[in-house]
This record gives sequence, structure tokens and C-alpha cells, in this order.
Amino acid sequence: MIQNKILTTASLILILVFMSNQNLSAQKIDSDSLLTVIIKDMQTTKNYEKNIQKALLGKKIAPTYLDYYLLLGRNYDLVKKNDSARFYYKYYIDKSPTNYDALNYLINLELETKNYKEAESIIDKAIELHPESKNFEQKKLTVLQLQKEQKREYEYLKKLQLKNPNDDAVTQLIFQMESKLKSDRLGATYSYTTFDRKGYGPWHLLGFQYIRERQWGSLTGHINYADRLSSGQSIANGIQYELESYLFTSKNNYSYLGAAYSNDLVFPKLRLGYSFYQNFKKGWEGDLGIRYLKTQDNDFTTVVLGAGKYIGSYWINLRTFIQSDNNNWYPAVSLNIRYYFDTRFDYVTLTSGYGSSPEERTTLGQFNERISLDSYRMGAGYYKMFHKHYIAGLQVTYNKQEYVRNLTQNELELSLMLQYKF
Repeated sequence: MIQNKILTTASLILILVFMSNQNLSAQKIDSDSLLTVIIKDMQTTKNYEKNIQKALLGKKIAPTYLDYYLLLGRNYDLVKKNDSARFYYKYYIDKSPTNYDALNYLINLELETKNYKEAESIIDKAIELHPESKNFEQKKLTVLQLQKEQKREYEYLKKLQLKNPNDDAVTQLIFQMESKLKSDRLGATYSYTTFDRKGYGPWHLLGFQYIRERQWGSLTGHINYADRLSSGQSIANGIQYELESYLFTSKNNYSYLGAAYSNDLVFPKLRLGYSFYQNFKKGWEGDLGIRYLKTQDNDFTTVVLGAGKYIGSYWINLRTFIQSDNNNWYPAVSLNIRYYFDTRFDYVTLTSGYGSSPEERTTLGQFNERISLDSYRMGAGYYKMFHKHYIAGLQVTYNKQEYVRNLTQNELELSLMLQYKF
């Protein structure tokens, strides 16, 4: 009899355990099914208020099921109930601190509600947990920009450059930032050009500049003096006055404006220029512009097309100049390659090109004669900043130039530059 009671009791316990497991399993299935329904509704019907009610029910059925808390945060976020969204995001992160999506959602919420200090704190935590995330690095830059923390933004970009020296986008952003930092420079340039044609040359070009850089862009004033000699005698000389400006028109584009005037034959009478530059992702840049040149005898209009690319510490730029004279087209092309060291003022450069363009200051006074003639050139230069204030540069350019059809001369130009930055 005692054995029968024991067997009966044991059987009841097994039945209860089995039924309990069945209930738990059913609860898990119901919770998962409800979760799936909510996620599907978020993607299709987008009835976020209804989703909130479903998620609250799911949380009640399975209070330890964390995914419901994340879904509640997301749906409250989408209906702009920011306090509720923040509560559930933080609850989820407290239980699962490394979750990428939860951190990303909460950062976006704090940025949207302009709670920048809190957003930055969460971003720092996210970067610590996910050090390889480009998304969180970009959000760090965004929150610094929104707080107008230019110095800290620049310092963080330099930190990213050390971490990822081959990141083209970071290099591009650094150069954009450096162009917007407040600075003033006074400078002088000198070019000496020799020719292998007997009795011709040399040419001298001396220039003085004042460069003012601000957050809106830059403004540069030039005064240039040229003197051309032949057989030891000056045959043409004069002064040119020039203004140039780069204007930042938005975060990813800027414009160039330039104008120069001279009443002396050694320079064009008038030079006008405009270019629009657009920065793209992964370090790409494109430009489209126009140049107008008025000489003593002719007017010239040139269309400029260019493309540039940052590749690690390299900057590669290719430009094409489309121009005509007497209904004939005479295109020109130039290729510039720079390798940067510590700052935008420290670099080596290699140049090459074909044809004559309005960008060549030394020979611009002869543009009318040279536009239809062949020209092949190459050059190299080195520029360096010393003691944070002095910038010096040296460049050598060789040009094989037709001076009449089928007759060529060799030109060698030595250029020196010195600036004081304050």
C-alpha cells in the first residue's frame, strides 16, 4: 500500500514537471512568434503604436526577454516619444552593454535631441567596445562638429590618421580642416627661367603675397613683377595685380574665384577664373571651371575639368584644359602628384603636362603665341614648414617648347618660395 502511494505521488510530480516544461516551451514559442510579428510589422505596415502594445504584451509574457526592450525603444523612438525610447535603450544596454545596434540607436537619439554631451559619452563608450567601427568614428566627428569643437575635431582626425594612415577619407578631411583654421601668411616667390636659344632670356618673375585663411575660406592678394631679357637687355617688364579666393559653400564643396589685371605687355591685360570643387567619398574630388584671358590682341576662354584622389598620404590630380584659337582646338593637360608629410605645408611634388594653359604664371604673357604650339614639361619640388612659422619651397621645371612650328627650345625654370605664417 505504501508502495502504491509512493508510485502515485511520483507519477503526479512527473506529470506536473512535464506540463510545466510544456508551458515554458509554449511561452518561448509565443514570445518568439510575437517578436517576429513586431519586426515584420516595423518593415511593412509601420504601425509603431500598435507595435508598442504588442511589445509591452511580450515583455509581460517574458519579462527577461531583452529583445522586447530594444524593440520598445526603437518604436518609441520612431513615434518621437524620446524619454520612453531613451529608457528602454538604456535598460537594454545596461543588460547587454556591447550590443552594436542599441548603442547606435541611442547615439542617434541623443544627437537628434541635441543632447551632445551625453551623445559624445556614449560614442566614446561605443568606440572603446567596437574600436574598428568606422560608423562610431564618424559619429565622433559629427558630435564634435555640432558642438563647434574645431580644435578637438582636428586633433581627433590626426589621431585617426595615426591609427589608419591609408584612410583616404580621413586625409581629405584633415586638409579641409586645415584650410578652415585661422591663419595669416606673408610670402614672396621668385622664378628664374633660362633658355637654350642663343640671345634669348633669362626671365625673372617676382611676387609678393598676403594670404588670409578663415573658416569661410581664404583671400589672397598678389603683386607680381616680371622682367624679360634678351641679349642682356630688358625687352619687357611690368606689374600685375591679382586677387584669389576660395569660398567654402557647404561641407563637401567649395569655389575658387580669381582676377588679375595689368596694363603692361609682359602680362595679359585681364585674367578671370572660376571653379567649383566637389568632394566625394573615399577621398575623391572633382572640379569644373572656366578661365577668361584678355591679351592685347585676343580673348581666350578655357573650360577646366579636373579629378583628384587622396591615396593615403598621396594627392593625385589630373586636369584638362579645353580651349580654342581661330576655330582650332588646343587642349592641354596637367598631372600633379604630391606626397604629404606632417602638415599640408610639408610635401614633395612631381608635375608633368602637355600644352599651354592659363594656369602657368611664368609664361602666361605669351599665351597668345604658345596656345597652338606643342609643349612637354615635367618638374619636381620640395616644400617644408620650419619652426611652425616659416614655409620654404624649391621647385625645378623643365619644358620642351615649340617657339615656331617644328622648332623647339629647352626651358629650365627654378622657383623659390618663402612664407611667414602667423
